[in-house]
Amino acid sequence: MIEATSCGGVVIFRGKILLLYKNFRNKYEGWVLPKGTVEEGEEYKDTALREVLEETGATASIIKYIGKSGYSFNVPDDTVEKEVHWYLMMADSYYSKPQREEFFVDSGFYKYHEAFHLLKFANERQILEKAYNEYLELKKKNLWGSKKYY
Repeated sequence: MIEATSCGGVVIFRGKILLLYKNFRNKYEGWVLPKGTVEEGEEYKDTALREVLEETGATASIIKYIGKSGYSFNVPDDTVEKEVHWYLMMADSYYSKPQREEFFVDSGFYKYHEAFHLLKFANERQILEKAYNEYLELKKKNLWGSKKYY
């Protein structure tokens, strides 16, 4: 078994959530949240910000740590157990440009209910729900975007 750690973000701008559409040689296809692998010596929050920027072109800031999710997948001769640390983030605009080298063919900001139904994986839908509830709570208290909580 191979253990791997990734970090990502639920990126929100004006109430809408940033998603990526991946099409990997027609073997894998679907909408996902931006995330990627932690590099040597990198802090989780730095990985999350870097991956969001690399995969989507969006500039975002971390508001709060949301939690982690896990999943596993098979590679030739082994199984990868992946743990993903998620952050609630605020983008500074609706700008996004999918990273073609990673097989992302589309990206965009979607209303919560659209994003929830578009996401391919149940664990990402759970993280989205948790992050969006956190966002609504901060917004209700007029704290969204006023300070960071990590």
